[in-house]
Amino acid sequence: MDPYRASAALRVLLRHLGCRSAGTVIARHTSGVGSLASFHPQQFQYTRENNVLSLEQRKFYEGNGFLVIKNLVSDADIQRFRNEFERICREEVKPFGLLVMRDVSIPKSEYVPSEKMISKVQDFQGDEELFRYCTLPEILKYVECFTGPNIMAMHTMLINKPPDSGKKTSRHPLHQDLHYFPFRPSNSIVCAWTAMEHIDRNNGCLAVLPGTHKGPLKPHDYPQWEGGVNFIFHGIQDYDKNNARVHLVMEKGDTVFFHPLLIHGSGRNKSQGFRKAISCHFADANCHYIDVEGASQENLEKELINMLRKKHGFKDITLKVCLYEMTRMFGDFEGVS
Repeated sequence: MDPYRASAALRVLLRHLGCRSAGTVIARHTSGVGSLASFHPQQFQYTRENNVLSLEQRKFYEGNGFLVIKNLVSDADIQRFRNEFERICREEVKPFGLLVMRDVSIPKSEYVPSEKMISKVQDFQGDEELFRYCTLPEILKYVECFTGPNIMAMHTMLINKPPDSGKKTSRHPLHQDLHYFPFRPSNSIVCAWTAMEHIDRNNGCLAVLPGTHKGPLKPHDYPQWEGGVNFIFHGIQDYDKNNARVHLVMEKGDTVFFHPLLIHGSGRNKSQGFRKAISCHFADANCHYIDVEGASQENLEKELINMLRKKHGFKDITLKVCLYEMTRMFGDFEGVS
């Protein structure tokens, strides 16, 4: 990291750790979910007042906790992201801070640098090409509807869901993203998740439980799956199984924005190809960190502390340092708006 970016990152770190207080685009929502008839405009609490979302779209997100915008990201941009991901897989580039993950079904002894071995890359803010996703005007235009204009990119991922090996390890258990984030308020956080190809139930599309964003953050832990579970793929142990799931069938470039308390997951990839998506969680820059000791996120904190000790050789690590590493606010993460 060059001195300018290091200085910027330090300013962000000090500001956040010291805070304890609280283009024309055609937009369409996913229809057929929830009821709008009983909604009253004065109940808006999950969307901001602006001229981007229609009243119907705001009502939909308020009631369901997600909103799909069709054809939002161009084919050209998605191809550039694919090309850069392939370069990372071949180790032609090694972005600072990048976390590369393999599916638990692939033994370490069989790992060789290739697209087929990598199921996900996280924290790609050190890669100028991939981080462009977080700065796309068409993405930020909608992000502002949920976070307000003072936007920060908090967590990035490019997901390369592999064909399932037969052990069903390509599944992602139902979870709430807020479980992974030690900052609040939740209503000022949103995920932008863009399909990089056609995605349906055959290759493991997202499944959401509409309206669950109105509930609390639930306890999470590893599900007891016979085939194994990927690292930090925590799931909700107790949820209403009568809550109907909606499977989000999406085309390349379609983007879903969803609330961090929305319960969601994805099924196994039954196709022969890799299912790709790129995403970023954004938040209002005025969000504050919380202490997770004694909270439902405490088990996650302990697991991450152990990981950071092994990765960086820390003999001692404070809670604040752990929270900073969790959100990886380096370099360009000082702001994207």
